[in-house]
Amino acid sequence: MPRRKDTSVRPVDEDPQFGSVQVTKFVNRMMLRGKKSVSFRNMYGAMSIVAEKSGKEPLEVFLKAVDNVKPLVEVKSRRVGGSTYQVPVEVRESRREALAMRWIIHAARGRSGRSMKEKLGAELLDAFNFAGVAHKKKEDTHRMAEANKAFSNYKW
Repeated sequence: MPRRKDTSVRPVDEDPQFGSVQVTKFVNRMMLRGKKSVSFRNMYGAMSIVAEKSGKEPLEVFLKAVDNVKPLVEVKSRRVGGSTYQVPVEVRESRREALAMRWIIHAARGRSGRSMKEKLGAELLDAFNFAGVAHKKKEDTHRMAEANKAFSNYKW
């Protein structure tokens, strides 16, 4: 958080194929070494795989998958006296979306074999069906917050 003034949020353009800002944000997060065209190619390839396997609208599946992975609460470390507590805090909407996208991308990259298109498509389908590594990460985060509910009075 800046000390002097609030930072402005830069507008993000819609992607050319689906006309969705969320897809562009996802592509920007997935991009490595400034290669946006490679990232778009992987994203559109994954979307075609999703449409093929699920038989549903790929944008609808993508948005639902991101929604299913969004965390409601997370834990933050808070030092009180000599000990550190994991304090559960609510997550604001922009961070929820960023975490969900980051977890999906990380889970897709962690899958074995095949191309990034196939790995990302499989992870999006898993997240859509409430399964997969990214959804497990959300569940683990919620479980950790539930376990540390006793320390919620140490909020900032």
